[in-house]
Amino acid sequence: MMPYTTVQKKMQGQAILSMNRASVSAIDAESTSLAQTQISDLLRQRHKIRDGGTDDFRVNNLTKVAEAAQQTTMIMTLLLGSIAAVSLVVGGIGIMNIMLVSVTERTREIGIRMAIGSRGSYIRMQFLAESVMLCMFGGVIGVVFGAILSLAVGRLLGWPTLISAQAAVLAFSFAAGTGIFFGYYPARKAASLDPIEALRYE
Repeated sequence: MMPYTTVQKKMQGQAILSMNRASVSAIDAESTSLAQTQISDLLRQRHKIRDGGTDDFRVNNLTKVAEAAQQTTMIMTLLLGSIAAVSLVVGGIGIMNIMLVSVTERTREIGIRMAIGSRGSYIRMQFLAESVMLCMFGGVIGVVFGAILSLAVGRLLGWPTLISAQAAVLAFSFAAGTGIFFGYYPARKAASLDPIEALRYE
């Protein structure tokens, strides 16, 4: 604690002794607005500003700054979530196309399985499992690549990096959900094939 005049003269080298900034702390977060009002009223009284007059000072509340930062963070989160959602949709469409091609190429195989007594539900579960495994394999690659990239950037820039296990589990869950959602139509198409027509397919 030092007299502000000493700081201005000896440390800041200011010739004019004037108070241009002061930091004030409230007793808790809920009292910041009340403290701001009380400080404004006190300064208006000390500066002899009449009612309706313009303030010759400015009182900033850091709570508003924190709220603005939180709002910016929320917007960035929504933006990144939208980008991730678009990526999932594009990847899911690719998975569906691959599985449809697989059903077409294995039509005769599906017909043989149906002819020897395999149920449509078994075929549907097989193609769903293949779709989920394909998406899960992509999820593993994404998590490993993301972890390596995060550690590399953290080490290069000196930022502390935390890899969350919950985020990895969430990524795997979304990958499995994508496989089920986009793989269901090809699996249902394979299960609904006519065995006779499937056996005739060349």
